Amino acid sequence: MKALGIILAGGNSSRMKNLSDKRAIAAMPVGCSYRSIDFTLSNMTNSHIQTVAVLSQYNARSLNEHLNSSKWWNFGRKQGGLFLFTPTVTADNSWWYRGTADAMWQNIDFLKRRHEPYVVIASGDCVYKMDYNPVLEYHIEKQADITMVCAKAPEGDDLTRFGTVKMDADGLVTDFEEKPMVAHSNIVSTGVYVIRRRKLIELLEQCNQEGRYNFVTDILVRYKGMKKIYGYMLDTYWNNIATVEAYYNTNMDFLKPEVRNFFFREEPKIYSKAYDLPPAKFNQGSDVHNSLIGSGSIINSKVENSVLFKKVFVGNNSVIKNSIIMNGAYIGDNVRVENCIVESNETLLSDTTYIGDGEIRIVSENNNRYGI
Repeated sequence: MKALGIILAGGNSSRMKNLSDKRAIAAMPVGCSYRSIDFTLSNMTNSHIQTVAVLSQYNARSLNEHLNSSKWWNFGRKQGGLFLFTPTVTADNSWWYRGTADAMWQNIDFLKRRHEPYVVIASGDCVYKMDYNPVLEYHIEKQADITMVCAKAPEGDDLTRFGTVKMDADGLVTDFEEKPMVAHSNIVSTGVYVIRRRKLIELLEQCNQEGRYNFVTDILVRYKGMKKIYGYMLDTYWNNIATVEAYYNTNMDFLKPEVRNFFFREEPKIYSKAYDLPPAKFNQGSDVHNSLIGSGSIINSKVENSVLFKKVFVGNNSVIKNSIIMNGAYIGDNVRVENCIVESNETLLSDTTYIGDGEIRIVSENNNRYGI
């Protein structure tokens, strides 16, 4: 593909509450086996994009550890490869990334050194599967300045957290509002954009000269009446995980056979870093219904309508229902967990109860199971 990829993975969201205290949103575990950024990286490699830059900033250690080898996504190559850019203090600049446009501008030398005529810009906090080649062909056919990939917002989601889009019959964007107070369209931007590389360099340099730092508000919204911005509709599964409710619902969607088959079994595949762990073990007393259980887990009790990630231990006579249990969590004996998200490496002591009443409860007790 005659394009390079840029993945914006540096953001933080207060709507994630303390789920983002440990990690960047792009490093959030999803669907029992993946991290959020795996979907965008897999889409890049499946679209035959050979050069990808990941721009990270907030709480980047977990993300950096996940990306410590590019071979898992087939970017271990002599030409191109996977590049990880974090904010760097130089003689000319000592700022952290002040926005998405500023993050790309601070790495503009990378863009200038490349030879690919086009750039695919994508967010690292969305769960979807897509071939970017038809989007590029659409972009060229329409002679667009910028093409944004759009989708219908997930039913029941809060539209005010998205950029909402209106298009005419030809696909030309006639209106674009970023996080409106009142949404007038259920068509939203997925955070995927195609633009000519030289045009992107020109717009980033102009933004920086004017003290503007955000790609959406300072380029897309500002130039919506001056540049030819087209929308390309994505008609398969898509969700953004940047709120607690959206993160919970996205993981629960993986319990639906059609979603699970789409990501786990249908080509092209979604790739992730491999871990050498034994298969999940179900001891006598275990009773599992409609759940995903990660490798390395040991189950001794009832698990229903839940997603358990890698190396989770569930003790005797416990009940896990409608919950997400992250990597390495330890659930003691006689514990009830319902409508909760349990943080990674968390310990839930025996004879305790955790129930989300009316909303999803995040369990982060910081208990030490060895000090009792």
